[in-house]
Amino acid sequence: MWIADKYIDYVKEKTVSSPGESWDRMLLGFKANKLRTKILPKKGISRGYQKLEAMMMSFVADSLRKSDSYVWGNIFSPCEIIGSFGLNTLSIECLACYFSGYHLEDYFIDFAQNTGIAPTLCSYHKTFVGAIDSGAVPVPEYAVTTSLSCDGNLNTFRYLEKKKGVPFTFLDVPYRDDGASVDYLAEQLKNFAGELERHFGRVFDEEKLRNSLKIENETRKALMEFFRLQSERYYPGELISHLYMMMGMHLLIGTQEFLDLIRFMIEDIKTYPKFEGKKILWIHLLPFYQETLQSYFNSSRKYQIIASDIIMDSMEELDENRPFHALAGKIIRNLYNGSYSHKAEMVGRLADTLHPDAVIQFCHWGCKQSSGGSILLKEKMQEMEIPMLILDGDGIDRRNSHDGQIKTRLEAFLEILDGGEAEESEEKEQKKIC
Repeated sequence: MWIADKYIDYVKEKTVSSPGESWDRMLLGFKANKLRTKILPKKGISRGYQKLEAMMMSFVADSLRKSDSYVWGNIFSPCEIIGSFGLNTLSIECLACYFSGYHLEDYFIDFAQNTGIAPTLCSYHKTFVGAIDSGAVPVPEYAVTTSLSCDGNLNTFRYLEKKKGVPFTFLDVPYRDDGASVDYLAEQLKNFAGELERHFGRVFDEEKLRNSLKIENETRKALMEFFRLQSERYYPGELISHLYMMMGMHLLIGTQEFLDLIRFMIEDIKTYPKFEGKKILWIHLLPFYQETLQSYFNSSRKYQIIASDIIMDSMEELDENRPFHALAGKIIRNLYNGSYSHKAEMVGRLADTLHPDAVIQFCHWGCKQSSGGSILLKEKMQEMEIPMLILDGDGIDRRNSHDGQIKTRLEAFLEILDGGEAEESEEKEQKKIC
């Protein structure tokens, strides 16, 4: 891996010195990583997670080859509509993570702040804005964002439109879940399809969208089956594996390729042994770079992340015969929309299904809804008698995550979990003696 590390250092050095000339170097690295994941997959993780990493690396590398082949979006943008035009959706949050793979997040964040972007803006957005403002990353032909769930979405996309001339559609997602709200958003989604028709000169085929929703329904059911199996069996993965799964569920949902992968993982996990350790349900973002978390959760036989709420943020069946209304209902009922009590209830339902031993919520710096609502979720977990740990840090900016604090709090929490198991076993032995 020293060759990859050297290339990362080389790209960062060249980007900082000449950002306008760095894109081809970054793109070459993405292409090389695409080949690496297919030819030399990571050792120590399951075949399913190896295939997932290769799929997401290929998706990003192939999409970025031509600026007219993709649309920028936030993570909750309707990729099903975009895919109906033969276009890919690249979320700015996920692209920021890929830039972080070159350790460029600090440079891009500082660049954005030095041009007047508020320090309190989400670091994913600052990374992306800095990448664009510095000239390191070319712009696409179109973009779309929703008001879900970050209040920085609209401002970020407006800024990019103003600075770089990227036209975009803003989807205003209502908080209320009623017929009028669904109609309101469905009409916006229809108009968005019309905008893509006009901008790209391609005819919208509603039958393709219906078929996408049919595949999406099958994918969601299959993924829940995989999560149930993952709560029973040891299936080695890494923190970043769950990030790739989140990307797949938001950028490739509705594609046969992604459904086939989940079906493969269902069969593959059945060949792995029973999991005897502690099962963790993860809430919100995954700081994939964080060393302490990697050491405890990467391919661990003691502590396994069995699912993440941001992967399964929508759980309902979609009516493929009314595709725009179905997508509108899906977006409105997303657990990241509306009050935090709505999210707590949906996480509770997920916990009821998967029976985790503990819940860990990562409060990403700058994300107001995550930090503000964490206590409500903790109260819900207390009702369900599920231990919960709240960790503070940054999902992408290494400078805002203090490893010592995370290590101390995580180890104390895991020690309590392990101690609880020992106490329970001791109580059972005492009852036998009595």
